[in-house]
Amino acid sequence: MAQTRPASAATPPAVRRQPTLAGELLAEFAGTAVLILFGVGVVAQVVAGQNGGDDSIHWAWGLGVTFGIYVAGRTTGAHLNPAVTIALAVFKGFAWRKVLPYSVAQFLGAFAAALLVRWVYADAIATVDPGTTFDSQGIFSTLPGEGVSVGTAFLDQVVGTAILVFLIFAVTELRATPPAANLAPFIIGLIVVGIGMAWGSNAGYAINPARDFGPRVASFITGYTTAMREPGGQFYFWVPIVAPVIGALIGGALYRVLVERHLPDEDAQDQPAGRVPAEDD
Repeated sequence: MAQTRPASAATPPAVRRQPTLAGELLAEFAGTAVLILFGVGVVAQVVAGQNGGDDSIHWAWGLGVTFGIYVAGRTTGAHLNPAVTIALAVFKGFAWRKVLPYSVAQFLGAFAAALLVRWVYADAIATVDPGTTFDSQGIFSTLPGEGVSVGTAFLDQVVGTAILVFLIFAVTELRATPPAANLAPFIIGLIVVGIGMAWGSNAGYAINPARDFGPRVASFITGYTTAMREPGGQFYFWVPIVAPVIGALIGGALYRVLVERHLPDEDAQDQPAGRVPAEDD
């Protein structure tokens, strides 16, 4: 068994290195890219590769979230979502000066990963949809379901993101009953799977502005000329940006009013890996 030597002048105690802002942004970029590689990749496999169905889509998105959190969790807590970042700034003391840089890094990660999916699946997409129409646009970005109005899709995204943020706050609240540090990413992935299964049909459960807009831009510059619109011709790109932010604020507010303010006061414990950070650093 390894022996621990007492600290001395010759062996100073280890100092935990704090990540720089650049390091945090790279982690958010990488974590979001992993999320999109699994999420957009599985939709490409189902739509263009004609392999799989709704269940595989829901599970792969959830696994993408889980793996993305494992990638970035130790460095930033793995926001991977501008709506989550904004909610953390409003309710958990996250530094406002980091909100825009984090959001840009998340967008760029989603954009780069979507370009890779577009490249790898280019032949399959060209086979099933040579005109790059709405038939395959859903690989990259969300659209309202058949017969679903833009207004209903907006409401759907508000509700879905409110559920997401409410439950993320619940899972990562140290004064409640949080999962063990290494299980938190898995539980949050299951939350996304559940949202997809319960709220996926109206508007594709984007619940994340970066997840939708990054791949949407990637598809637009690679041939999808109608990527910013929905099949009825209305501009739609703004819905999965604005509605998730509103939903995140509602979800965070509901958690604070209904749960957080009523929790017992206890000494804060060390923040586990994967927990969304609350400190203003």
